[in-house]
Amino acid sequence: MKFIDEATITVRSGHGGKGCVSFRREKFVPRGGPDGGSGGRGGDVILVADSHLVTLIDQTYQRIAAAQDGKPGSGANRSGANGAEKIVKLPIGTVVTDADSHEVLADLDDPGARVVIARGGRGGRGNAFFSTPTRQTPRFAQPGEPGEERRVRLELKLLADVAIIGLPNAGKSTLISRISAAHPKIADYPFTTLIPNLGVVRVQEERSFVVADVPGLIEGAHAGAGLGHRFLRHVERSRALLHLVDVSEADPEAAIEAWRVVRRELALYDPLLAARTEIVALSKIDALADRESTLGAMKRTFAPLGVEPLAISAVSGEGIDPLVKGLADIVERERKAAAHEAAQVEGMGS
Repeated sequence: MKFIDEATITVRSGHGGKGCVSFRREKFVPRGGPDGGSGGRGGDVILVADSHLVTLIDQTYQRIAAAQDGKPGSGANRSGANGAEKIVKLPIGTVVTDADSHEVLADLDDPGARVVIARGGRGGRGNAFFSTPTRQTPRFAQPGEPGEERRVRLELKLLADVAIIGLPNAGKSTLISRISAAHPKIADYPFTTLIPNLGVVRVQEERSFVVADVPGLIEGAHAGAGLGHRFLRHVERSRALLHLVDVSEADPEAAIEAWRVVRRELALYDPLLAARTEIVALSKIDALADRESTLGAMKRTFAPLGVEPLAISAVSGEGIDPLVKGLADIVERERKAAAHEAAQVEGMGS
């Protein structure tokens, strides 16, 4: 399935129904008064976060989301029916912005989250509403209020606990297929991964976390080079980063430069990303001839930077268990910190 993470749609709420001008006409009521009913309210357009959706592909084919207009009022004080609302289901993690003003309107980051993106117009009052002792035969009614119409931009940001990052061909796809049930495309050429892949990693029966295999970044990615910032956004929501560095060439200087390139791109895209908890893993160690010597040189090269990399092979499985356990511990710690922060905010608001 093609991964669609951007779309622009037009949302249009319903117009309110117009009020009715009517007077009672009954055989034995010679002076019947006004009995025009009010119009119904126009339907709202509502966005809902649906956990069953993973892309915005539906919105690329359905560019307009319109609710129903309210029905007009009628005689005998009958109000018009309200227009039906329009529900638009979107994947969890969708950020909604006004396409013209760029104002952020909603962030659907919780399952079942709902937001009214366009409110229906109110129905107009019928002439019965305007009847008073001094104005007993009003011959006018209100028109319904118009609904709202706006263009909104939808941008999906994956909700993953751990984002797997690195240069193209660093071994990200192979790793996610090893530690989860995800089955991304794997090949020996750059940019094999053209869409992000999500996988659930189970550590114990009741302990798991979600990983995202982010397509390879290159120098200039923050400005759109390669796959660029289109996929950098998927790193933003992660609790931790797993940075894979390909060491199959056995060149410590090349390895550390590869690490620096990606780190620079993260910082240039969003400085907060550079401060995210990061585990560095030296991947493809199964390809090393003199493994002990090469890995020793690699770790000595990273040491002055305060980085203690792990050595792994997604092919042979070496180093995978301690890596997964370390990631699970980080995710658990970050979840607790986020829950504590949310509790404090809620306490201040109450």
